[in-house]
Amino acid sequence: MTRSIVVGLDGTKQADAAAEWAAEEALLRGTDVHLVHAMEPVPEAALSLVERESEERWAREMMARTAGELRKRHPGLSVTSRVLPSGPVPGLVAAAEESDLLVLGSRALGSVAGYLLGSVGLTVAGVVARPVVLVRAVGAASPPRGPVVVGADVRQPVDSVLGFAFEEATRRHTQVLVVYVQQLPLHAGMGPAMVPDFRVSMVPEIKRSVESMLEPWRAKYPDVEAVARVAVGSAGLELVAVAREASLVVVGRRTRHSTVGAHIGSVAHAVLHHSPVPVALVPHD
Repeated sequence: MTRSIVVGLDGTKQADAAAEWAAEEALLRGTDVHLVHAMEPVPEAALSLVERESEERWAREMMARTAGELRKRHPGLSVTSRVLPSGPVPGLVAAAEESDLLVLGSRALGSVAGYLLGSVGLTVAGVVARPVVLVRAVGAASPPRGPVVVGADVRQPVDSVLGFAFEEATRRHTQVLVVYVQQLPLHAGMGPAMVPDFRVSMVPEIKRSVESMLEPWRAKYPDVEAVARVAVGSAGLELVAVAREASLVVVGRRTRHSTVGAHIGSVAHAVLHHSPVPVALVPHD
């Protein structure tokens, strides 16, 4: 039995989609779902006690309704809920530390709705020490059942990222598609007058390196088919492209913070904003 999967709710359809994804994941893991709503901190002078109580009552009713719907669709699933008074970022980060996985709603770039879908969600995803899954609202369509796609760096393979991907593929009885993208220098797209980049011709050699990297993982997970894909160009664009047929995209995030705070990286940022399927952001050193 693993620890709970925590879901941040804010009343949006994206958060509802996150709760549904978390419920299905909890059944695969044999654990329960814990719904949380982190209230926005407001100075006491700007909000009366009646207004504060009204907001908290709305949050409890919203979570009770979501929990009831999850139990109805997934009989036997244990669902609990809690209102967090400490504010969205500290509240969600603290809740995530008590769980195995944090699940938040996500949105297409340019949309506006709910505190979990913008700067708060990205901030939380960039600082928590647990994996975070961001889920897009997909309407009534059935979720895709394709491979688990993972972005990998053959030069610095990360066990936590690959391990997460293989575990998810095992639970879903699907394959792992490992994508490595060789990025070209800025001058590569400037026209035929430029000298062709030699790294394009190195793709077969890189593919062999990726296959070699996968050998111990194939031995550890013999029931999971692992497919390697090497491309040349933009890692973010390539991962978004292959995500269209995936069930989940897995990308890594360094735990080191820059002088301006947490940073999830340009590739992860692009995938989080544009992937049509859930994205798991896995922290690593």
